Amino acid sequence: MPLIIYQKINPQRVFFIFAIPPRVEFLLLMLNKKNIFQEQERAVLVGLVHKIQTEQQVQEYLDELAFLAETAGAVAVKRFIQKLPHPDSKTFIGKGKLEEIREYLKGKNIRIAIFDDELSGSQITNIEKALDVKTIDRSDLILDIFARRAKTAQAKTQVELAQYQYLLPRLRGMWKHLERLGGGIGTRGPGETEIETDRRIVRDKISLLRKKLSEIDKQSLTQRKERGEFIRVALVGYTNVGKSTIMNLLSKSDVFAENKLFATLDTTTRKVVFETTPFLLSDTVGFIRKLPHHLVESFKSTLDEVREADILLHVVDISHPNYEEQMGVVNQTLREIGAEEKPVITIFNKMDLYEKNVFDEWLEESTKREILKDLEEKWKRETNGNSVFIAAIEKRNIKELRHSLLHKVKDLYQIRYPYKSDFFR
Repeated sequence: MPLIIYQKINPQRVFFIFAIPPRVEFLLLMLNKKNIFQEQERAVLVGLVHKIQTEQQVQEYLDELAFLAETAGAVAVKRFIQKLPHPDSKTFIGKGKLEEIREYLKGKNIRIAIFDDELSGSQITNIEKALDVKTIDRSDLILDIFARRAKTAQAKTQVELAQYQYLLPRLRGMWKHLERLGGGIGTRGPGETEIETDRRIVRDKISLLRKKLSEIDKQSLTQRKERGEFIRVALVGYTNVGKSTIMNLLSKSDVFAENKLFATLDTTTRKVVFETTPFLLSDTVGFIRKLPHHLVESFKSTLDEVREADILLHVVDISHPNYEEQMGVVNQTLREIGAEEKPVITIFNKMDLYEKNVFDEWLEESTKREILKDLEEKWKRETNGNSVFIAAIEKRNIKELRHSLLHKVKDLYQIRYPYKSDFFR
């Protein structure tokens, strides 16, 4: 079915109708900031076991991909995994597996195939020809969720920039008339092919968005400078570990929190006072495996909040079976943005769920206490004593967290402003 695209020209609407492939329909919907999942769509997930990904890892990645799909409004009904030495350059997976997926899709109301790894434009085109369904990859899905979650002008501009950066190298082999949406006459330079024109249009848009983001960044920098001499604390961590819930508990504010990936996208900063000691607390966007590089680049200004923080609160969902790997992803991202040397308090959250998942109902209380003690001692050693175990929903150990944070903040004030040390004792 062709997609109907319209532009509003007063006093009436003019409709332009093109028969375009489903892949480009998806991209245009993203660029127009419409949700790709208007209703809950049924999807199949595809992963690849190769030299640098084991089968167990792929299953874990697909679990997360299914959660991403659910966050975007889709439901994963089937998974396909293939073992190959390396991805196929034309279709990512082999022809046999592609045929297996095509046969499965026949007669079923499944409209989308989601691949866990990043696909090239030609791979997407070839897969869509074979399967006859919309095909997206992990980056597509994350970008769509970000577009749905962005609320402020800064976040919306960052997401739009990331979308165009993602689109630029994928123009070849896809719909080549993006300039028709821009207004037609005068858009084509002498001697330019359609693909060159499309690329020029996207590059111009990227340039404009970067200028706009630069202006927003200047405003954000001014705001940060106006915060004066306050110690800055930033919550960091994997997505959906409970940062916003902890933000609400510590600052007594009302930051949006939800059991979905990337519930928080815009940075929120609040002034907090413990006893008589003031500081600034910021909630930031969560990290995730395989986060697209262009997304990290686009969200540079948001990550500046982390870079310029004096103390980091690294929140960990200890109930997650792969929480140590998630910690590694966060630490790697902190290294990439130059924030790995900052003082850190590691907050192991969701202890209530951890106990529910790990402890058998017949286990003796003394044995439970011993297991918890061993766990805490292990991470106290790993973090040089800078760790706290809490259950944010139950408000368990929040007093200990507040005490640890207050101690860190006071120490920094005494180092930075020794002439005020009497005030911060």
